[in-house]
Amino acid sequence: MPTAVSLIRSESLSDVVQYAYAATAPADSRLIFLAGSCPLNDDGTTAGVGDFALQAQKCLDNMKAALSEAGATIEDVISTRVLVASTRQADLVEAWGVVREEFGSHDVPSTLLGVTVLGYDDQLVEIEAIAAVRP
Repeated sequence: MPTAVSLIRSESLSDVVQYAYAATAPADSRLIFLAGSCPLNDDGTTAGVGDFALQAQKCLDNMKAALSEAGATIEDVISTRVLVASTRQADLVEAWGVVREEFGSHDVPSTLLGVTVLGYDDQLVEIEAIAAVRP
């Protein structure tokens, strides 16, 4: 079934960004608000300690599992917020590269933020998402 999400590109804004500037879903869509996906293993330990890319991938894997439980896939995501516990732009870019690769051509509107600290021991990355599916 086709996704309910329509990505909006802009002719008047920069074309160097790696995401759509906006996204819409029909009024009758069922919205799914995901908690921030954390890089936690099944036993509650933090995966990829010290590694921004590995933590981003674990967050995405956990996000896809939550999406599946809600009856959605990554193609149903309408927006993301990627939080990276670092003041270094290179660390943000490292995490973003993994997110960008996973989403591929479904390059949803996203916000990438450097933050001071995240909630779990050794946590460097967290990814929030909203999805929309057809009823």
